[in-house]
Amino acid sequence: MSKVHFREYNPNQLILFPQRIDEDIAENAPVRLVSAMVDALKLEDFKKLYRERGRSPYHPKMMLKAIIYGYMNNLYSCRKIEEALKRDIHFIWLAGYEKPDFNTINRFRNRVKEDINRVFTELVLWLAQSGYITLDVEYIDGTKIESKANKFTFVWRKSTESNRDRLMRKIKALLQQIDESIAQENAEQEGGQTFTPSDLRNIAANWKRHLEEDPAPKTEEEKKQRKEHRKKIKQLEAHADKLDEYDEKLRIMGDRNSYSKTDQDATFMHMKEDAMNDGLTKPGYNLQIATENQFIVDFGLFQNPGDTLTMIPFYKSFLSRYGKLPQVGVADSGYGSEENYRFMEEAGIEAFVKYNRFHREQRKNYEPDPFSQQAFYYNASEDYYVCPMGQHMERIGTVTSHTESGYETESVRYKAQRCEGCPLRGCCHKAQGDRIIEVNYRLAEYRRKARERLTSEEGLEHRKRRCIEPEAVFGQIKYDMAYKRFRHVGLDKVKMDFAFFAIGFNLKKLCSKMAKQARNGGNTPQSGLLCLVFRIIRPEIRIFWPDCPKMAA
Repeated sequence: MSKVHFREYNPNQLILFPQRIDEDIAENAPVRLVSAMVDALKLEDFKKLYRERGRSPYHPKMMLKAIIYGYMNNLYSCRKIEEALKRDIHFIWLAGYEKPDFNTINRFRNRVKEDINRVFTELVLWLAQSGYITLDVEYIDGTKIESKANKFTFVWRKSTESNRDRLMRKIKALLQQIDESIAQENAEQEGGQTFTPSDLRNIAANWKRHLEEDPAPKTEEEKKQRKEHRKKIKQLEAHADKLDEYDEKLRIMGDRNSYSKTDQDATFMHMKEDAMNDGLTKPGYNLQIATENQFIVDFGLFQNPGDTLTMIPFYKSFLSRYGKLPQVGVADSGYGSEENYRFMEEAGIEAFVKYNRFHREQRKNYEPDPFSQQAFYYNASEDYYVCPMGQHMERIGTVTSHTESGYETESVRYKAQRCEGCPLRGCCHKAQGDRIIEVNYRLAEYRRKARERLTSEEGLEHRKRRCIEPEAVFGQIKYDMAYKRFRHVGLDKVKMDFAFFAIGFNLKKLCSKMAKQARNGGNTPQSGLLCLVFRIIRPEIRIFWPDCPKMAA
């Protein structure tokens, strides 16, 4: 039997790592790109976040590298990043053997929650200047992500308003029992149909003052009456406190329909990830992203569950971030409103935005409901519609309405001449009287233009592309990178957290595309990712390393 010889093994050797730890890191490792990109940043604004006195803090570049690389590797917990800084060779090299604890990492994240958004913007600008994106085409979509808040600590607008109305009725009934003199002094408040907590406290104070000015009760009946008055004063003060509580809840809620007590910025929304399929709502945020070439070029977090009202503020965020608007905007039917179409037209954005009936209209066997307004014949010269029974529906006026954002829409109303006795009345409409239809001509014209764009060759390409742009990115965010729930409380901290994630996501996507390009025989050098960073930036468009002699050469 031959003798087996093993290599020498000594876990207690004096030198565990080589003299240069990066010798064991591949030249094309993504960690090198992270290090290069962070080194390229000008962090002059970060210095303002630190005090001149006290112990020297960790270098912000080191902290940024560790956190961003952690987000690239699905490490969103400060404790896990702390553990990786002690065990993972990539993290150890990034940190230069520094070992900040999880409290230090968390404090740094909160300290840079406003500046990290600027870092994301600079990264996207670099991607645009590098040729990976153009910032001319924007694919928009949204998804709901659950908040860290307790899902059972909810406050609903409807219940709060009903409880407040019930309390106001109790207050008015109580005020009717006040002495006549005091009731006369507060007649103006009683005449108005509402009270403020300060009004109630003033009434209670006046009532107390009158009781103190009255002579001391002598009989048992007077003592009993005085005791009853003091009891009602306490009730009135308690009602004032409760009214103050309801008003505070409505103030926090704002235009929303709900919020969570443990995260007052979170709104209860229906989530797609409903494992029990019971339709229950959860506290969360409406995440809106814009993608191009599967890079996140912009993001926004909104408190309203619908997508319609998010488009205009989202485009304004894009404008403030990059100083321009995209030339083309692509979105699904959730954004197809008159307000959004008008904004994009006036802003010069070519809108490839679907509306709610677009896919139904594209079916080969599509036939509109013969009793719907869209199927009625319209005589443009004389301005009337013809119903299925041949009756003329004459114009009777216009009606205006307002969206939740305050945008005013105008619709023209048409009324049938005589629906009584019509054999098709049961199929046409079930309301009493003659049928009335409302037509929004401006919205109809926007939809016609959208249909022409969407059915063109360019529109077909954008429709195909949209399925693999934001939809694919959301899949990667939630399932590949396991980012399904926010880990912070408050809108500002949630934005900070996703800004870190978006930076890590874009860098991870950049590494993937560069590796794919190298495998396909592209010009991307395989000798190291840094080479690309230094080579593709022309001096006239340079953002990073403006004074680097290597680049100047």
